[in-house]
Amino acid sequence: MQILLFTHKNIKDMKKGWYIIALLLFICTNNIQAQKGKCLSKEEFRAKQEAFFVEQNILTQEEAKQFFPLYFELQDKKHAYNKKAWQLMRQGKNENLSEEEQMKVIEDVIKTKIEINELDLEYIHKYKVFLSAKKIYRLQRAEMRFHRELLKPNKKR
Repeated sequence: MQILLFTHKNIKDMKKGWYIIALLLFICTNNIQAQKGKCLSKEEFRAKQEAFFVEQNILTQEEAKQFFPLYFELQDKKHAYNKKAWQLMRQGKNENLSEEEQMKVIEDVIKTKIEINELDLEYIHKYKVFLSAKKIYRLQRAEMRFHRELLKPNKKR
């Protein structure tokens, strides 16, 4: 049987341990709070996206006035299709689906992705009315860079 002796040194070490635990908890809760604050509203996201595109000096002011309403219209439509695809994917998690039902879910998800790609192509033709192919390409690259920048960890947004 072991007897615990609370000496001055043991108590001091215990206090250090509690301080370390308290500090770690404080750091963890601050990180969680900081992560919760990173979500942007739809309007904030679009404002950042528009500012990023403008910073790239791809569009004139007149082109930007024509481009952004169409671009955000496309984003809204794509959002609806993506929501549909995710709902289908959730249905596919159901273990009780028959082989035929599971295949229908898979096909419907793929069809939804095709519809999104067709929508992209439709809007490319709408942009072509007032933008050159080179500018459209540069905008597509800027969009990819924007999303990459947004996803970088520890990046101020």
